[in-house]
Amino acid sequence: MKRHIPNLITLLNVFCGCVATIFAVLNQLELAAVFVFLGIIFDFFDGLAARMLDVKSELGLQLDSLADMITSGLVPGIVMFQLLGMSMSGGWNVDLSSQAADSTFWVGLKVAPLPFLGFLITLASAYRLAKFNIDENQVSSFIGLPTPANALLILSLPLILLYQNNDFLNSIILNQWFLIGITILSAFLLNSKIELFALKFKNWSFQDNALRYVFIIISLVLLVTMKFLAVPVIIAFYIVSSIISKASAK
Repeated sequence: MKRHIPNLITLLNVFCGCVATIFAVLNQLELAAVFVFLGIIFDFFDGLAARMLDVKSELGLQLDSLADMITSGLVPGIVMFQLLGMSMSGGWNVDLSSQAADSTFWVGLKVAPLPFLGFLITLASAYRLAKFNIDENQVSSFIGLPTPANALLILSLPLILLYQNNDFLNSIILNQWFLIGITILSAFLLNSKIELFALKFKNWSFQDNALRYVFIIISLVLLVTMKFLAVPVIIAFYIVSSIISKASAK
């Protein structure tokens, strides 16, 4: 029975991803972010449960990647689609079909092509997860930004719009070129050769997990002081600290 527990937790991740997808399509990005976050929590605990129960399996590995593809691959792509649409309409209530047809629109369709660029994130996530499944070196570290971290980065953007209440930040986030740049950067980081430490604790020793503990503590402080704006800062800190740690270990 215990061998099924991690897979059941993974299926809860799948469920959260499905619900988040519906909310993202409906442009209810706050609720989409909530279910993505819940899915990522389940994603963390399914691996932890597998290690604690010593029931790791090839099925679990494949199921985990399929779950991540929905929660941390498809949903961020839809969210970026919505954000790019907002950048064109100039506000939160996006209605791409109401915009006048011109050279930036597909012939015969009242849908702007630009927002579909957001699905580059989904494509890059699929490619990364496929590589991860056949790469035996990514055990104690990751090569490229993990899809859950990337999902948090993308989902933080609408939350900053909703809760930071800063006109300057809003003008940046709703800038088309900024969103295009974030999309391309996201796709690059997902499949980059940058080695990043994993938040996997084999034991609770501070000496063996000093970098992980420091990262968690600093991240919590940033979240308390900066709210959702802290998420992009934490992702940047994660990448920089991993690079520095790797360089100092040589």
